[in-house]
Amino acid sequence: MNKLSQYLQEHVSGEVTTSSDARRYFATDASIFTLTPNLVVYPRNESDVRKVARFTWQLAERNRVVPITARGAGTDLSGAAIGSGIIMAFPAHLNRILEFDSKTGVVVVEPGINYGKLQQTLQTHGRFLPPFPASVEYSTIGGAVANNASGEMSVKYGSTRNYVKALRVVLANGEAISTGRLSKRELDKKLGLTTLEGEIYRSLDTLLEENKQLLETLARKVTKNSAGYDLLDIRHKDGSFDLTPLFVGSQGTLGLVTEITLHTELHNPETTLLAAAFDELSQLQAAIVALRGEHDRPSAMEVVDGNLLTFVSSVSPSQLKDVLPTPYPKFLLLVEYDDNGRTQKKSAHKGEKTLKKYASHVQVVTDLDDQEALWRIRHASATVINHADGRTRALPLIEDGTVPLDRVEEFLSGLYSILSRNHLQAAVWGHAGDANFHVQPYLDLSQLGDRQIAFRVMDEYYRLVVDLGGTITAEHGDGRLRGPYLPKMYGQEAYELLTKVKKIFDPYGTLNPGVKIDVTIDTIKPLLRQEYSLGHLHQHLPRS
Repeated sequence: MNKLSQYLQEHVSGEVTTSSDARRYFATDASIFTLTPNLVVYPRNESDVRKVARFTWQLAERNRVVPITARGAGTDLSGAAIGSGIIMAFPAHLNRILEFDSKTGVVVVEPGINYGKLQQTLQTHGRFLPPFPASVEYSTIGGAVANNASGEMSVKYGSTRNYVKALRVVLANGEAISTGRLSKRELDKKLGLTTLEGEIYRSLDTLLEENKQLLETLARKVTKNSAGYDLLDIRHKDGSFDLTPLFVGSQGTLGLVTEITLHTELHNPETTLLAAAFDELSQLQAAIVALRGEHDRPSAMEVVDGNLLTFVSSVSPSQLKDVLPTPYPKFLLLVEYDDNGRTQKKSAHKGEKTLKKYASHVQVVTDLDDQEALWRIRHASATVINHADGRTRALPLIEDGTVPLDRVEEFLSGLYSILSRNHLQAAVWGHAGDANFHVQPYLDLSQLGDRQIAFRVMDEYYRLVVDLGGTITAEHGDGRLRGPYLPKMYGQEAYELLTKVKKIFDPYGTLNPGVKIDVTIDTIKPLLRQEYSLGHLHQHLPRS
């Protein structure tokens, strides 16, 4: 055990390990990168997190930077859950529900709690957390907050940021703070503090005041956005101030979250599902725009393309047997309504009428078993993700772009063109109601030619997204994968504003460096895996 780990083990109540097995396990997440940590800490409480942060701050003051990377279940697709220094693994101990108010639906949890287990608990009380990702059964709430995660129900309910009410956060120097909406008077008190917290409030308040026009350029006409830092929701017109939106989606680069207070919604398990087939992109876009614009918006609008249906039929035909007739459509759209009682029936009927204007076929399904059979088609993306042909695997390179709703046709046409031009096999699926699509092309990372194709396709894809006024990431975060494209998306001047935010919170660069900010293609190329695998998630069936 090296001196660093020995010192930490003597001062924290949790465990510290430098074993090669543990370090190798934490060297990968669900991304295409690998980076072996120096050691792993399993914090038992907030005090442990503070001690580790304080120690690395003191080392950094002496010009020795030891990075800290917070980690949940390792499902991150952008490479934000790996690091070269200390991996702080939260699920081992910080995994509890601390409070739950059944009247208000407010719940307080630790970051390492399994998302699925929390959801089960909430549903026994008739509530749920709507922005759950596809990885709900095997990811953590802390990871969802770090990435501002969302999923199939975000078309109605929004992203994780909409549900985080307050946070406990350990700052880079080991200070612990609580976030939440502050009145003007409360903000003035924070501005007067002589601590790092006070310095952060003063610097950030000044930054926002001096860059009002530049801040406006960060806005995108998309339904959700997790690129960069959310500087637009910190200060309200009434003078109130809240750091919470800034930490949500920051991927551990601004602070270490140790406690999360969340709003929840009433849960209705009885839904109406519509399945609509489309053979024209223009008709699909028109239907999406029309449904999204209705007063009683669907709770979910998910799509899979014909490539996915054909692929699943060839490798696992039983998944589609007796569920979807052939020939398969170019696109299958699943639209769900979860309103209560008559409102649901009325909304679904209106949605059906809308779909019939554009779709070649529409099916209304209320039986739970039949609904589950149709949802298995959407979840068949897992078949694509987990299929392997030798070393060739589906790779999460270009899987989280989102564009304005009225540019879906241009985006998908451009995407298919990129894939065709590079002779790549791939399927498309995702959250149609948010114009948020996923695609994972098949490549072999052990081959130099495929590695070159990977970066070429990334450049073409993210250029397409940006040119259409979209965001490079809606729910999976910038991480290492998309960090290099932030300057192109926001422009150099606005990007420099984001780097200043990082510097305010993390002056020595100890909090997950190499993620989001100061990332280039040259810095991530050496981190590319030789062989892609989701081995640490094989006890589950990884989904997207």
